[in-house]
Order: sequence, then structure tokens, then C-alpha cells
Amino acid sequence: MNAGCNKREYLGLEVVFASERIRGLLRQAEQVAATNATVLINGESGTGKEVIARAIHHHSARCSKSWVDINCTALPENLVESELFGYERGAFSGADSSKPGLFELAHEGTLFLDEIGDLDPRMQVKLLRILDGAPYYRLGGVKKVQVDVRLVTATNQDLKTAAEQGKFRVDLYHRLSQVRLFVPPLRERREDISPLATHFIETQRPGLRISHEAVNTLEAYPWPGNVRELRNVMIRAAVFAPGAEITVEDLPEEFGRDTYASSLANLSVLGEAERDAIAQVLVQTGGHQQRAAQTLGISRRTLQRRIKSYGLCVERGVSVRV
Repeated sequence: MNAGCNKREYLGLEVVFASERIRGLLRQAEQVAATNATVLINGESGTGKEVIARAIHHHSARCSKSWVDINCTALPENLVESELFGYERGAFSGADSSKPGLFELAHEGTLFLDEIGDLDPRMQVKLLRILDGAPYYRLGGVKKVQVDVRLVTATNQDLKTAAEQGKFRVDLYHRLSQVRLFVPPLRERREDISPLATHFIETQRPGLRISHEAVNTLEAYPWPGNVRELRNVMIRAAVFAPGAEITVEDLPEEFGRDTYASSLANLSVLGEAERDAIAQVLVQTGGHQQRAAQTLGISRRTLQRRIKSYGLCVERGVSVRV
């Protein structure tokens, strides 16, 4: 591990850092953990929002109780209510037995809802009532359920703007964001890149080194997929590197272009660098968005939002136009 590098673990997830920004963020997580305030964690996809949520639970008085987490985008729309609030036998076709919801499972502990911005509007109303202390019914139930849950949420969206535009409930936004924490993108904390890269290499091939030139190249890249993308790149490099040291030649093709790395290092507008990186990967995959998302280390939904925001025109099997 590099000098000046720190490594901590929260509920099985590790955070490796050297930057003062992450050190300060973890201090904030520890401070807010001492309260029962709801916390909204903002940050781009792949920055490590979940590990901050786990740090809050780890440092809280609820640390010996349940930790329950779910990604809202992973729940089919017709199952969101039954998964969050539970159901009784016979509530719907296939409900052969009763099942407690995630709120009940997290009773006296912490419930982490990732990608809260994608929660169905109808569920937003019910969530608001529970946060205000109101008991609720399981789906198909006749007995009210009362829970004591610390709620932590995360999103890569701008919920404040979404609320102002009527795309997210304003009252729920204010209820969720009693405390807001922001996880900075990797491009804004480049001192974390080298220790993170070393850490990911060690998980695959202990003792494998990384060259100074390769580190410089990694630090010049904009990392639109953030820490998740860096992890994927380093794992691939560690698996296929032929020698005892990872060089620039062992990195994916786009990292070996000196002119590209140089232009990234000199860009003053990071959004342009991110757009170019996404466009380049889309060209390499022939416009195949699923493969492009996997290469970038981000979800397909996030990629689609970036394509729209940057005005990229993508046609499957052909080039990408701006």
C-alpha cells in the first residue's frame, strides 16, 4: 500500500483513499451517525456512495442491529410495494405465504435505499408517511405495522432540481435530505487513483507492481465510471499482464494513446473529457450500449442519461455523432 494511503472497512466493503476530501467525508459520516437524521448521499455512479452509507451504520448506535440495502432500480415496478412493505398470504397470485418487507427486516437498524430518484411516485407518498412515523399495512394485510428505522438514501441524480421540476416530491426530498453528503467523482480526487489501483491489483495478484508511467496515464484519464471503472480496468490488467509490472501496454487501448492522455490532462472542462471518453467507447463497441456501459463500469441507465445530456447520437453498428 502506498505511503499516505488509508484503508478502512465497513460491513465488508473497503474504502481506500489518500485524499483529504474522502477523509473529511468519512469524518462527516461519523458525525451524522451519532444522530437519527435521514441522510441523502449524492454522487455519480461508481463513486462509492454505498460504503459511506455503511460507514454511517457502522458508527451509529444501531450498528448491532440489522443493515438492509436495496437498489431501487433493481426492483420491478410491480414488486416495489411488496418488497418494501411486505405482503400477506393470498395478497396476489403467487403469494403462498406471508413475507415481511424490507422496513420490517430493518427494524431498529438501518435501511439503505440506493438510486432513490427512480422510486415510483406512488411509493414516494407511502415512504413519506412512514418517515413521518405513520404505521402502514402489508400488502393485503389488516394489521398495521410500526417500525423504527434509520433511513439512508443515495442517488446520482440532482433531486433538488427534479423536485423543482415536479419529477420528485418536494416534501419527500426535504424529508430525505435532512443531512446531505456528497461523494466527489474520482477525477476530482486524483490522489486516490494510485492507491486504489494498487489495492485492486493486490486483490488479484499480490506483489504485482504498476509502473510510474502507467500511474501517470491513469491519473490523466477522466474516469466517467469512477472507482468502479478503475477497479474493472485494474483487474483486467492484473489478470493479463505478462510480467511482474503493469505497464501502459497492459492497459486498455485508449490508455496507450499519448496524445489522448495529454489532451485529457490539459482539458479545463471535465465534462468535455467525459463526453469524449463515452463517445470513444461507444465507437469501439459499435454503438452497443450494454457493452459500452460494462467497459465504462457504469449502468446502462446511467450511460443512456449521459448520452442524452451530451447530445450524442448513437446508432447500433455505426459511428457515434455529436
